[in-house]
Amino acid sequence: MLKILSYNVNGIRAAMGKGFVEWLKSENPDIIGIQETKAQPDQIETSEFEALGYKCYWFSAQKKGYSGLGVLTKLEPKHVEYGMGIEKYDFEGRFIRADFDNFSFVSVYHPSGTTGDARQAFKMQWLTDFQTYANELRNKIPNLIISGDFNICRLWIDIHNPKQNQTTSGFLPEERDWFAAFTADGYCDSFRKIYPELKHQYSWWSYRAGARGNNKGWRIDYHIVTEQLSDKISDAFILQDVVHSDHCPVGILLNI
Repeated sequence: MLKILSYNVNGIRAAMGKGFVEWLKSENPDIIGIQETKAQPDQIETSEFEALGYKCYWFSAQKKGYSGLGVLTKLEPKHVEYGMGIEKYDFEGRFIRADFDNFSFVSVYHPSGTTGDARQAFKMQWLTDFQTYANELRNKIPNLIISGDFNICRLWIDIHNPKQNQTTSGFLPEERDWFAAFTADGYCDSFRKIYPELKHQYSWWSYRAGARGNNKGWRIDYHIVTEQLSDKISDAFILQDVVHSDHCPVGILLNI
């Protein structure tokens, strides 16, 4: 049984200052994908993770203090792929993949479109290119686990106030249409596989207006697996009480 987590830490150094390493030791996943490290590899105290038995792989944005990913794993990967080979995306540090004997794990950080039309257009193009890339990868590696911050609420029950947010990036109809087409293309939302109708389950909250205390959140962090792995999902969970970030960790238990 593998325990796999994903966590947008909104700054790995800030999270480590809030007890992230101690929490990780207690939670003890086999693999954790980290998004939004906001750090270059030489700025991260990797030794603290290595002391817990993790091998650490980082893929940072060229722009300092922006985006960036990590994979911490207690399993030895056969290969680690940094980026998708598409310069405009790899420049932002949005994709890292670790290949193991019978599956591959991806930590991904989809762009946000909240800062304006140009970034929303960038996001929509990314979604198209990402799906193409994922499908080509799946042809070579059928057992894929794609974990991370998708910056989209997939379903009506994945956001606290769906009617009022239909014109907000992250819940736009065209974003949800993309996600519907993506999952229909042979991918499984692990949490909804286990809990198809469970409400009030969110992974991100605005810092404004007491959103987290009132659980007015969005579920935008996922473990998406290829369909052939869907029957291997033993459990899925959202650790809403873990507070190092404006996100919380999401996890799965996988019989693989």
